[in-house]
Amino acid sequence: MIGFLKGVRDGGGIMAFIEFDDVVKEYSSGEGAVRALDGATFTAERGKLTVILGQSGAGKTTALNILGGMDTATSGKVIVGDRDITALNHKGLIGYRRNDIGFVFQFYNLIPNLTALENVELAAQICPDHFEAADMLEQVGLGARVNNFPAQLSGGEQQRVSIARAIAKKPKLLLCDEPTGALDYETGKEVLALLQRISREQGMTVVIITHNAAVAPMADSLVRFRSGKVMSQEFNSSPTNVAQIEW
Repeated sequence: MIGFLKGVRDGGGIMAFIEFDDVVKEYSSGEGAVRALDGATFTAERGKLTVILGQSGAGKTTALNILGGMDTATSGKVIVGDRDITALNHKGLIGYRRNDIGFVFQFYNLIPNLTALENVELAAQICPDHFEAADMLEQVGLGARVNNFPAQLSGGEQQRVSIARAIAKKPKLLLCDEPTGALDYETGKEVLALLQRISREQGMTVVIITHNAAVAPMADSLVRFRSGKVMSQEFNSSPTNVAQIEW
């Protein structure tokens, strides 16, 4: 028993930072259409860590892409903060991605001919208000590797550079797409522990998508996807430290 409470909390003055409301996403396929999302609904609180859990094809990556402004909903509404991102035009979505969102992907997407420091600086410089790149690398335990190129770093170190790059922008929302999928067990745990610490210490809203059900206890909120639908949302008043989780 990990202390999850099922349902959506809307009482007690708690305001959701993310409201994903009855979202449908359809893609054309031959003569018909495929529904990647089929009326998906969930919320996430500001400054908390939410895990979206589901197998491949469940719709979780589509949901993340819509949250990040990289894709648009066919219908439904998505509120992030006080902004209806489903109402943004192309230019508005560009500004939203630049200023409000940090992305961490399964594959690190670092620029190979730039150092760790330069990779982080590149992202920070697109935002007028940002953290210092060197400070962010120190925060993720890479203060001694700032001048190393990606090829000189392990997979876990490259992922930590990508996390430093994402948080250097001071994003309102940090979105993580299978961030441990390319890592070994121990390194994956270190990365998850780092994301949990960022949420707790910086009060950053973090959303992680994964197919690994064992990480559920680390979440403040757990959203279960299947076949494009949200099957349940559960809230955990006492998340488990990642170091104590085994799989």
